Amino acid sequence: MAYETILFGIDDGVARLTLNRPDRLNSFTAAMHGEVAEAMTVVENDPAIRALLLTGAGRGFCAGQDLADRAVTPGDAPVDLGESVDLYWSPLIRRLATLPKPIVCAVNGVAAGAGANIALACDIVIAARSAKFIQSFANIGLIPDSGGTWILPRLVGQARALGLALTGEPLPAEKAEAWGLIWKCVDDDALEAEALALAAKFAAGPTRGLVATKSLIRGSSLHNLDDELDRERDMMRELGFSDDYREGVAAFLAKRAPTFTGR
Repeated sequence: MAYETILFGIDDGVARLTLNRPDRLNSFTAAMHGEVAEAMTVVENDPAIRALLLTGAGRGFCAGQDLADRAVTPGDAPVDLGESVDLYWSPLIRRLATLPKPIVCAVNGVAAGAGANIALACDIVIAARSAKFIQSFANIGLIPDSGGTWILPRLVGQARALGLALTGEPLPAEKAEAWGLIWKCVDDDALEAEALALAAKFAAGPTRGLVATKSLIRGSSLHNLDDELDRERDMMRELGFSDDYREGVAAFLAKRAPTFTGR
């Protein structure tokens, strides 16, 4: 379909989704939510797509909600933000967290509010050195939504999570890497190539094993060690019957590069 607020394309197993409202720092409107949801459905359902690269156009990754699209001023009728979260933001975070394909997020500039938490919901986050992560909700009397209150303390601990959420201070990409909030910080001019190379590596890799790893790690905090050991056993049993496992072992023994199919 023709998109107005995003760019979407597929090349060699990698789907590239670019938030494309650069004049508004790629902040979300209802229309953008709809287009991102449609693109995500394509990614989920097309077996030829084996990895997703998410990024933003222009000088920023995403500034979260476009407040002009949901404008309120003193004296206006109140807006039900819970409805907005239920309808748009929570479904997006759930889809990113459970997508059965690896996701690389390339943060090319400011990632603020829900925009920061969209990035952190992805599997691997690579940020340009000039990028910043801002939990800007406190500045307008709100709480970090889009999974912010869940993922922040798990990535950086309660003290730093509270500091980020309560002060709204920008966190530079280099410090985000040092704190363990993201995978890697790279020079601005290297961001696109690094992110695309990683997405291409995932697209050519053993997809079932990568997705199973994603699923187990993301769900591990909900289980005790005994339960997690059982989950690992069950997944190893399943993956041991896969074509990719047999190909990986055969390639290792033959000292050649494997050719994975995702099956």
